[in-house]
Amino acid sequence: MSIILGIDVGGSTTKIVGLHPSGELISTMMVRAYDQVTSLYGALGNYVNTNGLSLSDVEKIFITGVGSSYLGGDIYGIPTIRIEEFSATARGGLALAGTNEAVVVSMGTGTAFIHARGKAYYHIGGSGVGGGTIIGLGRILTGSTDFENICTMADGGSLSSVDLTVGDISKNDIEKLGMEITAANFGNIKDHATEKDMALGLINMVLQTIITMAVFACRGLNVHKIILTGALTRMSKLPEIIEVCKSLYPLEFIVPENAVFATAVGAALHYEDGND
Repeated sequence: MSIILGIDVGGSTTKIVGLHPSGELISTMMVRAYDQVTSLYGALGNYVNTNGLSLSDVEKIFITGVGSSYLGGDIYGIPTIRIEEFSATARGGLALAGTNEAVVVSMGTGTAFIHARGKAYYHIGGSGVGGGTIIGLGRILTGSTDFENICTMADGGSLSSVDLTVGDISKNDIEKLGMEITAANFGNIKDHATEKDMALGLINMVLQTIITMAVFACRGLNVHKIILTGALTRMSKLPEIIEVCKSLYPLEFIVPENAVFATAVGAALHYEDGND
């Protein structure tokens, strides 16, 4: 068997995917990356063992992500090619969504916005608002530094105890905005607001900020599709926030299957370029 591996070594997780030379996905795997080098080698060994493979089955490894800078040379003697992260995210996002042009958003510790069209890409810019924001401010607002715990707390929260809405400041819709639309994140914190309310307000603010920035990018580029990728696509509140945004903006929002692994998939797909 001959397979291609794509590995995305991030700041907090390592993601690995395997592809047949035909492009068919074999499986995915994600591990915590407290130490990038240790995480990479552990993830690779685990992936090979779990899928009943041997290292000799791996034809090439395509590696990307901020943590890949800590690694030099080939991995276990297997030809290893380093791919620019934005290129990997752009190609992976388009491939998983099955489209040719979009603004691809990588939602991780921070957030990156990329205009992708075919194999071409342009890094629009980035934001420090992301999963790191949830963990950092979550410690202040809820006392927890565990991402999953903050998300669980948010499931029992209420935005009415935290956010200011259009309905709170006006008797009528403003420019056809719904009365429930957020006017100011954390602009109406009640005395009885709980840590669960704070957790929900925090997650709502981060996701709204990311999606709004993606919308502005689309408007500036005259692009009509947004592909959301990265770890934050797993958040249970994301579909609800997307639905609100759909009512405001005539754009297509896509969260493809395996969106968490888009950058790793995109890295592996660079095998199609041969020696280019």
